[in-house]
Amino acid sequence: MSETISSRGLAIPDLLFAAFQMMFSIICVAILTGSVVERMRFTPLTIFVVFWLFLVYYPFAHMVWDEGLLAKWGTIDFAGGDVVHITSGVSALVLAIVVGKRRDFGILEHRPHNVPFVLLGAGLLWFGWFGFNAGSALAANGLAVHALVTTHVSAAAAMFSWLALEKYVTGHPSLVGGSTGLVAGLVAITPGAGFVSIWSAILIGAMVSPVCFYAISVLKKRFAYDDALDAFGCHGVGGIFGGLATAIFTTPDLALDKVNIGLIYGKAHLFIVTILAIIFTAIWSALVTYGIIKVIAHYMPLRVTDRDEAIGLDDCEHKETAYPTFMGLDS
Repeated sequence: MSETISSRGLAIPDLLFAAFQMMFSIICVAILTGSVVERMRFTPLTIFVVFWLFLVYYPFAHMVWDEGLLAKWGTIDFAGGDVVHITSGVSALVLAIVVGKRRDFGILEHRPHNVPFVLLGAGLLWFGWFGFNAGSALAANGLAVHALVTTHVSAAAAMFSWLALEKYVTGHPSLVGGSTGLVAGLVAITPGAGFVSIWSAILIGAMVSPVCFYAISVLKKRFAYDDALDAFGCHGVGGIFGGLATAIFTTPDLALDKVNIGLIYGKAHLFIVTILAIIFTAIWSALVTYGIIKVIAHYMPLRVTDRDEAIGLDDCEHKETAYPTFMGLDS
């Protein structure tokens, strides 16, 4: 691999392209593993991640972003709505169901451990997402600038929408809710960041928050699955919504070709193939994830013991304490 020349005809060298692609794969890992925090053992989780990347993520990266099956269908995905968020979100749901609920799920209220850190993390995500989406133009050009702006306004609209909805439903807009909303907006705009107009990006952000809010606050309770960090409710559902929104709002001025334009511009082809691609992605991700985790479970336990779960995985799995007192009170 040359460090200065692109073998793919890109404006960036192969080494930079490879490094950029590695970022997407590790983000998927961060998303899907969030669904089973506080109860899954580190060794089977690590083994699962390796097989998941090779059997789910990498195939879809090639099927959508290269000349693979879904690309031949005509589906489009600017920065990973299908490749990243739907695959990891659906896989996270399956993983959470197979591993099972936390021992005190439904008994104790699980509240955020550190609200300022939630805001800090959301802010870092918001900033980092500019590289995620704008960087997918693979050049410092007008398309990158457009993707950056659509990303920004979608996140802002989603945050405002979530806070307004939270105020209406609970009477108390919260920092955690606003942070969740902005992430949902970032997820939803990802597949269409370089294809939709600025005004439609605002609509996408404003509309995704009620959808994800419903998935997290209603569906999760109704079906009683323990998705600890709402990977499915935010990323899976948000990614599906974003894919459909892309198929509706892709403008002819930014479309890859005249066939793949948004439904509101008079063409149904992109909308139809997007629905088929979402169904295909969800089924593949769910079945392969289930197969991988069940095979691993055949050879080793997936969960820590009840005692270790009560003590905490930092201590029992890694022999570390997040906040040591240094006063002999940590043992």
